This record gives sequence, C-alpha cells and structure tokens, in this order.
Amino acid sequence: MALWKDDAELFSIARKELFPALVGDILDKMGYQHQFVSPLIKPVRQDMVVVGRAMPVLEADVFNEKLGEETHNPIMRQPFGIMFEALDSLQPGEVYVCSGSSPRYALWGGLMSTRAIHCGAAGAVVDGYSRDTNEILRLNFPTFSMGGYAQDQGPRGKVMDYRTPIEFSGVRVNPGDVVFGDLDGVLIVPAEAVTDAFEGAIGKARGEKLVAEAIRAGMSTVEAFAKFGIM
Repeated sequence: MALWKDDAELFSIARKELFPALVGDILDKMGYQHQFVSPLIKPVRQDMVVVGRAMPVLEADVFNEKLGEETHNPIMRQPFGIMFEALDSLQPGEVYVCSGSSPRYALWGGLMSTRAIHCGAAGAVVDGYSRDTNEILRLNFPTFSMGGYAQDQGPRGKVMDYRTPIEFSGVRVNPGDVVFGDLDGVLIVPAEAVTDAFEGAIGKARGEKLVAEAIRAGMSTVEAFAKFGIM
C-alpha cells in the first residue's frame, strides 16, 4: 500500500520532503538511468517547482506563413495547429509538456499560463523558449524552458497532436508519467515506476535526516555510511 492516497497527497509530499535529484537517484537504482531532460531547461524563476502528471504535446516547425495553402494536412490550415484544443484539455494537476520543434520561437506564454491556471494545471515544461516572462512571473505559474525569447510560434510552429507519446531531449514522455522539476533539472518518472520511485525517495529523504543529525553530532562519514547506508 502506497504512502499516499492520491496524486494530490503524493505531490504535496514531493513538494515538502523531496527534490528531483533524490527521486532520480532511486530511478537510477531501478534501472531507469536516462530520465532527466536537457539541463538547458530551467524554471523562469529559480524557486519554481513543478510536479504533476504529464500531458504531452507534439509541436512541429512550419515554413509557410499563408495558412492552408499548399497543404494536404487540415491541421496546417489552423493558426497554431491544435494548440488551443491541447491547452483546453488540461486537467487539474497536469503539466503541459511540449517537444518536437526546433528552438526558433516561444512555445509558451502569458495567455497560455492564464488558461492553464483556470484549468488547474500544475505547470508547463517546453523543449524550447517561453515568452511573456514578466506576466508568467506575476501569475506565479511554474514554467520551465530554455529561457525567454519573444519570437512567436504563430507562423513558425504548430501543435500537431496531444496526449500522445513524445520524446523530450531523448527522454520518452507518455501521458500520465510524473513530471518533477526544480532548479537542478526536470525529471520524467514513468507511470509504472511512480510508486516504487517515490516510496524509495521518501524513505531515503527521511533516512538522510538521521544521517545529517549523526554527522552534526560528530559521527564520521565512514561511520555514518556504514550505519545508515545513505550518503
């Protein structure tokens, strides 16, 4: 039986007691050794933390500013593709996770943050840039990106699909995976590994408190590791 009754309780524990590096260490021991996305992805404010279920979004570059001309794909006739549908589909506790395009324009912005907050979303993680940084900071919406860049995606990129598996800097992201990120990185926890990974991380975090207390009391690191098996 898990140490939490639902996602809300799990995510509350994660915010209070854990950090992505710790959960990543447990995933390493479980054999999931490539679960952090690129270190270029950072929060727009250093103290931001994101944790929630992934709602993956597939973006693609486009090169024709005249909507609907010379295309066989009806999505190409829509401004931003099906981005509005993807955004409106966000559920409470979900994270908008977008990848697939080149880093030539912003994939997230202020109005998107406003809509996501109304939907109860937990944050946004994009494999590219975000914009409207001051507005996002005012809204205090957890947003992780390569940084701020004002270039609009409008004539340059479109959302082609959502709630579909994607790759984010080489990491597979499936709908329902858990996204956990802070200043040190964004971790993707596969849905099937969530219980074991977070239970292991909670145990390690609580054990590390005992180690810290022992070291502060004068115990050597050699003795501490021999006694607790944690360092």
